[in-house]
Amino acid sequence: MEWIADHLAVLMFLVLTVIMFVGYPVAFVLGGVALAFGALGVMFDVFRPAQFGSLMPRIFGQAVQNPVLIAVPMFVFMGTILEKSGVADELLKALQVLTRRVPGGLAMSVTLMGTIMAATTGIVGASVIMLTLIALPTMLAAGYSKELSVGTIASAGTLGILIPPSIMLVIMGDILTISVGTLFTAAIVPGLALSALYLVYQGILAFAKPHLAPPLHADIGPKTRGEMLRMVLRSFLPPAALIFVVLGSIFGGFATPTEAGGTGSAGALALAAWNKRLNMKMLKEVIESAALTNALVFFIVFGATLFSFVFRALGGDDLVVEILKTLGINTGWEIMIFVMVLVFIMGFFFDWLEICLIVLPIFGPILTKLSFEPHLATNKDFMLWFTILIAVNLQSAFLTPPFGFALFYMKGTVPPSVTMKHIYRGIVPFVMLQLTAVALCMIFPEIVLWLPRRFGFLD
Repeated sequence: MEWIADHLAVLMFLVLTVIMFVGYPVAFVLGGVALAFGALGVMFDVFRPAQFGSLMPRIFGQAVQNPVLIAVPMFVFMGTILEKSGVADELLKALQVLTRRVPGGLAMSVTLMGTIMAATTGIVGASVIMLTLIALPTMLAAGYSKELSVGTIASAGTLGILIPPSIMLVIMGDILTISVGTLFTAAIVPGLALSALYLVYQGILAFAKPHLAPPLHADIGPKTRGEMLRMVLRSFLPPAALIFVVLGSIFGGFATPTEAGGTGSAGALALAAWNKRLNMKMLKEVIESAALTNALVFFIVFGATLFSFVFRALGGDDLVVEILKTLGINTGWEIMIFVMVLVFIMGFFFDWLEICLIVLPIFGPILTKLSFEPHLATNKDFMLWFTILIAVNLQSAFLTPPFGFALFYMKGTVPPSVTMKHIYRGIVPFVMLQLTAVALCMIFPEIVLWLPRRFGFLD
């Protein structure tokens, strides 16, 4: 009995993992396991009944009344509007014309579109579905291989979780008490670098194996310079204006992420009206979709808040430290690599939100006590670097089977001729590129820290 009392935190984590694999809703599993093990802790006299009284204030104080998390529904609403406003369709057509003479130009245009839309939506599900519906028929009709087509679309769609304004960065900033504006600034260069890796891979593959990515006809698109200019302005100005309003106001210090999210939502409504897509039917669909997405996110936040509170109260932090010591993992770099491998493996089975809310509260406090000099000068540098490393790593959680959410979004949208085998084979090179990006950010921390220094966030 004494052994069970000392290892309740371990049993708690194992039970959570098992029940998640069974397929029960994550939000209920997190909260239910927390309450059950809190009750067991009372039975074994390692958790005081009075601590249950602090659970609800903790939920309301950290989630419901948290002004930072208000940005999440705003960005979800903004992204949902853009999905239905027709902005993306016109943007892809313009990018196809501009890249028609480049090897792999169509695949590159999809990646560029995913990069631009990531800076306006930040919602992976919406981006993947939208890109699949718009780009996949065009790529298949142009003779692109199914594997390259689905891999390009899935990877481009997941950029929204890293490139600001990212819902993931908002939640990670709240968990680790880091300014969301600082995280947004730090994520820009890694996000663009990852997009650049995709483009380089597509260009090399198209050059080496042109049968996988045939070139587009050189005469597609407008025939005169005037028509070309009008097409470019109409396609690029709306998303560029929205990116400037949302991110420019944050980086310039004129607005908080929450205020910028509200401004962006208003801007997205204006774009929908400009495209003559704003009507009551569209608004109803947008509100319903955004409400369901927000309810899912906050239910999981509530459950994870309960879980992390009970886990730490049962001695979970100390237990993790002891396990690492038993495994012979005691230096900063060893623990960092262990966490990176753990996050990558968890990405095969869990969603990014679950991984963030389970891993960050456990390992964040442990890693802050370790030294990474001379690689990093200060603890403030380290926490920002560590958070962005986790964010880049979590990109793979959307693409790795069996539970990669981007794969499921895509499978529900692709024609029957594209099978899960095509999708799994198509995403492998892009997962390798994501791991390359993680390694580059680990070896060269200035990829993460350079822009925040330029904007004065690390002074």
